[in-house]
Amino acid sequence: QVQLVESGGGLVQAGGSLRLSCVASGDTSGIGEMGWYRQVPGKQRELVAVQSRAPPYYADFAEGRFTLSRDIARNTVTLQMNSLKPEDSAVYYCNVKRNTGDHWGQGVQVTVSS
Repeated sequence: QVQLVESGGGLVQAGGSLRLSCVASGDTSGIGEMGWYRQVPGKQRELVAVQSRAPPYYADFAEGRFTLSRDIARNTVTLQMNSLKPEDSAVYYCNVKRNTGDHWGQGVQVTVSS
């Protein structure tokens, strides 16, 4: 079993920055892709940024503003979010893909005020 512990998030004004971190522990063998998704009430969860062995992949809205960093040895992934907009407000979830399937963190709230 993989446990994901997220940190970061909170309230920030538009134009500000936040940093999200996620640490995977437990049975971390076979972890492939790690990354972040987000969800707002009433909408589907959407990909923000993910990385396997290749360079990170970003959603269009994240490109140029968000930076994903992954430390494979430490099983951590961080998301640096700059130039935040009110529409970035959501619950952000860490995601890990293993051969056993998807694993999710508990989510952290990000709120961007205008």
